[in-house]
Formats: sequence, C-alpha cells, structure tokens
Amino acid sequence: MNASVALVEPQVNYSLIQQYAISQLAYNMRFTSNNLLGANTSLIGKIDRKDTGVLADTMLFANQVVSYAEEQNSPIVLATKGVDIIYGNGQFQSSPHLVFATSERLLKARTYLVATGSYCIIPKIPGLLTTGFLTIENIWQYLYKKIGEQGIESISEKHKLPQNWVILGGSIQSVEIAQTLKYLGYKVTLIVPCTHIIPSLDLEIAFILQTQLEAEGINILTKTQIMQVECIDGQKCLHTREQVIRTDEILVATPSKPNIESLGLPKVGVKWHKYNQLKVNLKLQTNNRRIYACGDVLGGFNCVNIANYEAKIAINNALSLPKLKVNYLSIPWAVLTNPMVAQVGFIETLAKQQYCQKEFFVLRQFYKNLIKAHIQDETTGICKLIVLRNGEIIGGSIFGSQAGELINIITLAITHKIKINQLADLYPIYPSFSEILQQISNLWRGDT
Repeated sequence: MNASVALVEPQVNYSLIQQYAISQLAYNMRFTSNNLLGANTSLIGKIDRKDTGVLADTMLFANQVVSYAEEQNSPIVLATKGVDIIYGNGQFQSSPHLVFATSERLLKARTYLVATGSYCIIPKIPGLLTTGFLTIENIWQYLYKKIGEQGIESISEKHKLPQNWVILGGSIQSVEIAQTLKYLGYKVTLIVPCTHIIPSLDLEIAFILQTQLEAEGINILTKTQIMQVECIDGQKCLHTREQVIRTDEILVATPSKPNIESLGLPKVGVKWHKYNQLKVNLKLQTNNRRIYACGDVLGGFNCVNIANYEAKIAINNALSLPKLKVNYLSIPWAVLTNPMVAQVGFIETLAKQQYCQKEFFVLRQFYKNLIKAHIQDETTGICKLIVLRNGEIIGGSIFGSQAGELINIITLAITHKIKINQLADLYPIYPSFSEILQQISNLWRGDT
C-alpha cells in the first residue's frame, strides 16, 4: 500500500512456533520411537545430532524451526521491504500532538496499530508465587536449559527433569501442552475451572476431545479450584476442596492478559474492558480513532490466522477510509491436538440462542465411515454442521485427522454462501478425508 511503516518491537516471541514444532514431533514419536528424527524432513536432516535422548532431539528440532522463522522475519528481510525497525519500548503522548515516544525518537503518524501481544494471567493462589511455577512462555526454554548440550544422560539426580506435571488450564494452549508432555512420557494432570476443558468449543466436540485425552492417560479435573500451593518434602502440593495433588512441577496456562500497561494508553483516551482487553469497534478502532488494535490485545483466541485477519482489517482501515468490519463467524480456529479440533461460525448452543429449534438442523458424520480413516487407522473423529432450513451453512465443528484442512472448505462455503446441497456435488479424491463433506451433505438430501 506504499505506506511508511515503523515497527517498535521490544522482543520477538516465537514460543508458539516452538510449541507446535515440539507437539508435532512428540506425536510422531509414537510411531518412530527407535529413531525419532528418522522422518524425511529437510529441517530435521540439518540438525547436528548428538546422543541427547528423545527430549533433547525434540528440542533441537524445535529450535531449528524457530531459527527458520527468525530468518524469515529478520531485520534485514523487513528492512528490504521498507520497514523501519526500532527495538525497545515506548509510550503514547498526546501533547502537543499524538506521538509514540521511544527512547530513541518520537514517532509521529496519521494512524497507529497496537499489536503488543499478551502474557499469562497468574492466578492469585496462596503459596503459588513462593512455590514457583512455569508458564507457556518459558516452559520449553526451561526444559532445553535443563538438558543442556550434553543430553538427558548427563543430568544429575539433583537436577533431574520433572516427571509429574500439573497444568493450571483454561486456555487452548493448556490442552495442547498437556498432550505434548504426555507424548514425551510425563505424567500430566490438567486442572480447569470450567465444566469442560475449552469453554468456546462445541459441547459435544469438547466431550469427545476430553475423552480422547483421558484415554491417552491425561488426568483431567474440571470444575476444580486450587485453594493453596505449598512445597512438602521436595514436591509441590496443590490443595483443592477434595484432595491434595502432589507434583514435580506446575505449569500456569490460564487465559492470557493483553500486554498494554506500559503503553500510556489512558493518556490518549484509549479505554479497555476487564482484564485489560482493549475496547474497539467492528473496524478495530479504539476510543482514539487514530489508534487501531489487533491480535491478543483484543482478548479472544491466541490464533495466528485470527490475528492476521484482524491485522488486514485494521491496516486497510488505518490507511484508507475505515469501512471494513470484522466478522468472526467466518474465521476458523483450531486446537492443535492430535487429532485436531477445528471450528468456524455457530456452535449448536449458540444456534439455539439465535434461532428457533425448527429454523436449523444439526448434521453429523463420523470418520469411521471413511475408507481413508481406516487405511490410516484414524477412525476417531466427527464432522458436525449447523445448517439453516434454506440450506445455508452457518457453522461447522470437526474433530479428527485433517480437521484443519477440512474446516477451510466449510469456511469457504460459509463466506460465499455455498449451500449444503452444493457440497454434495463435490467429488473429492478417493480415498480421502474430504469425502466426509460429501457424505454429510448427502444426509441433507436424505441420500443415505
């Protein structure tokens, strides 16, 4: 758009990329236990391997992926695209003109975009701070530092890796990390305050996901409140109303809080909701119409594709006439477990709140009816669509292999008003997981 851009960045955080790389490799470990890095992957092949053990190999691979991401977003690459990079922090100032002041200079612009990310909310539990804990942001760095360059075998008994983990959850990442740690061979207890593990998920899908995680050996405690934490005989003890849970390490993976306290936003008239979530309109403008926001600072899901969508809306509005509006019902999101969960638009409970029961249908099709699922031994899964009486698709939820790819087709149908009967005219490659979309559309037609 030929705009002059200055990027103020205190530090780039690649913890999400690192987490996803570790998760995928840990999952693959179930099938390649004798040679964890034996897959035909170019990044894996570049690693200088040592006799470091499973976890160390996994961490080396993840760090290689992060290095690749760092290269793609290096200062040199961004500079060639015309981005002026300023490393450090700063604050908004309103007098005499609206500017953003860093330690090096004053940045004056027509519009500003706040995309400072978020950090984990530390629950106010007596004893938690003194007992100690890890967070989503530092867990993998902690483990990598523990194993060091010499590998697991060199770790003394005094400094051995934690074998038992308690995760204080409630976020998408808490579920993903719980499964990853389990795949790496640790005992995991996931504690969530709600009735099911991810409140935003379709209830039926959430139940199936929880059942899958419990079948893999993860202990899940819902509707559980931690009253106190203390250290007894070298172990960390969490007291609930019903029991005392002993563990080696605690991971705090509760919902995040926008990172905006240091920006001086009150000085320029910007307001926020509870937990510091910025107040914005559908055009992603704050109370100060020259300041826009996107990503984690708005609350909601910590999903890269949603942040990218918001960024596109905010940037277009900031640099031209502010006319584009966000519509989250047409943007998918996912829980990167194995199998994956992906969702877009209305879930069943929201549809019941918005429409009368006679105005919509709930269609279900199961992976066990797919030849491809049997070939790959991935028959656990379900595809669920919410469809209006006129055939318009208003929501979809998928749990199963390739859910992240299948949900994109459903998203396309929702965005472009492609009705359910038209999906029946889709003739996907045989055998493939995409057949489930044709099968579920046949249920609409009654062609069982």
